[in-house]
Amino acid sequence: MKVIIKKEGDALRIIPQGEVDQHSASDLRLKADSAVDRDAGIKRLILDFAFVSFMDSSGIGVVIGRYKKIASRGGELIIENARGSTDKLLKMSGIYSLCAKKER
Repeated sequence: MKVIIKKEGDALRIIPQGEVDQHSASDLRLKADSAVDRDAGIKRLILDFAFVSFMDSSGIGVVIGRYKKIASRGGELIIENARGSTDKLLKMSGIYSLCAKKER
C-alpha cells in the first residue's frame, strides 16, 4: 500500500492507496501516527479514501485509533471521499457519528 501525506495548514491529509486490510493496516497506522507526532500544530486529520479499493475491519481500527489520537489534542478527524463498500463499512461501524464526512 502506498500512503501519501500532505500538510495543509493546521491539517494533515492522509491518502492511502490500495487496500486497507489486515496486511496493510499497521503500515498505514505507523505512517499516520509518525506524521501526526512530528507536528504538534496539527488540529485536523483528514483521511482521504478516494484511492482505497477495499477496506475491512482492520481499517475501522485504524480510523478509530487516529480519531482518539487527534481528539486527545483537541482536534478533529475528517473522512473524505469514501465510496462504495468502504463508505458502507464506515456507515455500519458508526464512525460517522464521531467525525465529519466530506466529499471533494
